[in-house]
Amino acid sequence: MSLEDLEEQVIDLARKARGASERVAELSTREKNAWLMRCAERLEDAKAKILAANAADLERAAGSGISGPMLKRLELAEGKWRDMIAGLRDVAALPDPVGKVESTVVRPNGLQVGRMRIPLGVIGIIYESRPNVTVDAAALCVKAGNAVILRGGSEAIEANRALAVELRAAAAETGVPEDAVAVVPMTDRAAIDTLLRLDQYIDLIIPRGGPELIRTVTEKSRIPVVCHDAGVCHIFVDASADPEMATRIAVDSKISQMEVCNGLETLLVHRDAATTAMPRILKALHEQGVELRGCAKTCELFSDAVPASESDWAEEYLAPILAVRIVEDLDAAIEHIRRYGSNHTEVIVTNDYRSSQEFLRRVGSSTVGVNCSTAFADGFRLGLGAEIGISTSKIHAYGPMGLEGLTTLKFVLRGDGQLRE
Repeated sequence: MSLEDLEEQVIDLARKARGASERVAELSTREKNAWLMRCAERLEDAKAKILAANAADLERAAGSGISGPMLKRLELAEGKWRDMIAGLRDVAALPDPVGKVESTVVRPNGLQVGRMRIPLGVIGIIYESRPNVTVDAAALCVKAGNAVILRGGSEAIEANRALAVELRAAAAETGVPEDAVAVVPMTDRAAIDTLLRLDQYIDLIIPRGGPELIRTVTEKSRIPVVCHDAGVCHIFVDASADPEMATRIAVDSKISQMEVCNGLETLLVHRDAATTAMPRILKALHEQGVELRGCAKTCELFSDAVPASESDWAEEYLAPILAVRIVEDLDAAIEHIRRYGSNHTEVIVTNDYRSSQEFLRRVGSSTVGVNCSTAFADGFRLGLGAEIGISTSKIHAYGPMGLEGLTTLKFVLRGDGQLRE
């Protein structure tokens, strides 16, 4: 395909999405929910075909050298399939934010001023691996009254195409515009470059993936971008931390979903907890097969640790590897997080109320916790029902981004003849 033909196809796709977005914004909750439920039915009926497409993607990816966590992300395993289908029904059960009026006040002249939630319009999502994102993102965007353009990674192209067929067919059957859900059908990266220039059709771009993808999108986009960047998540074990609690939290944060962005990547330990809580924590993690890359003091106190390099402090491993650093105090822990973190998720384990409140106030990441697992940085776990991803951009949506994050607010005025005089 020539570059000219590719650009024409992408522009046509975006133009159709813009037209569809106007109709989707006017759909009732009942109509959107009917589409979601029909999507679940069609995907289940087409399961064998979709999994065959996924198997072809996996075989091609393995042949190209993709392995480990990245290959696992690509696989539509049985549990992931169940979650994907359940997610459609869960989104259908969520309250519809569109049309909700918030923060109504009455001005001195009697004019009522409120703010109403409305769709953003057309959302472009650029992501790597994880074909289940195709379904999750489409469900959330349409429920929030938007059209969506999905550009998955080339490694998942067959599964994404197969999923798109069912999502669009369900739309045709339930009165939803088919072009409300579009999957960019070509793998050429020039398609992304074209997409990022179409600010006349697309209202928001959401990139989900590694640093290179995020950097490329933010540098080239003419469209506002909400980044779903790396998860360099920290736990700080304070001097007063209960060793048993700290161990349970650290193990759960690292082991429960290792390949996910809310997994623990760096453990910071107060110097006074280095000989009390830290040995138990590191022993438990080591027994779970985690490689420990520590500062000089950590390696001195725990013989199974290996020396960490400077690059380890900013690394998102998504693997059984953990960076460990002993710090002087709370100030040093916060300084480390500010320098090396990615604005994702940070947790303090402490029995000191003042330390907990200071940590909550001073750490500016999108999710900050006290005495809990980093794995709670998740839309479902936080009561959003589902999420489009974890925003690390400090704009209208920060942290797990659910339905409300896919809408904006307009002012609505109600008067009885008021004039500006």
